[in-house]
Amino acid sequence: MRPAFLVVLALAFAGSAFAGGNLEKGKIKAAEVCAACHGADGSKPAAPENPILAGQYGDYIVKALTDYKSGKRANPVMKAFADQLSKQDMQDLAAWFSSQHSSLHFQR
Repeated sequence: MRPAFLVVLALAFAGSAFAGGNLEKGKIKAAEVCAACHGADGSKPAAPENPILAGQYGDYIVKALTDYKSGKRANPVMKAFADQLSKQDMQDLAAWFSSQHSSLHFQR
């Protein structure tokens, strides 16, 4: 039972920062690229059609940005921003936004 408990405990804390991402670099990149439309911490979008990024799952953010960059998701504004991002930038942004508090889901 003890090993299973440790696995569950480790997974519970894994959501607070996206693996491979750097919070501080993500914060800086968010201020440069994302803040105008989504707010500095991702919780205050400038327009109703802009999603809340704060508290979003890190893997979802990376997937969405990757899909915008590849053209799998169609949005000319997001494509232009995603084209500027490296894979590491995406992971850093995911770490930053997933660590922010919002009402999207229960915060661990």
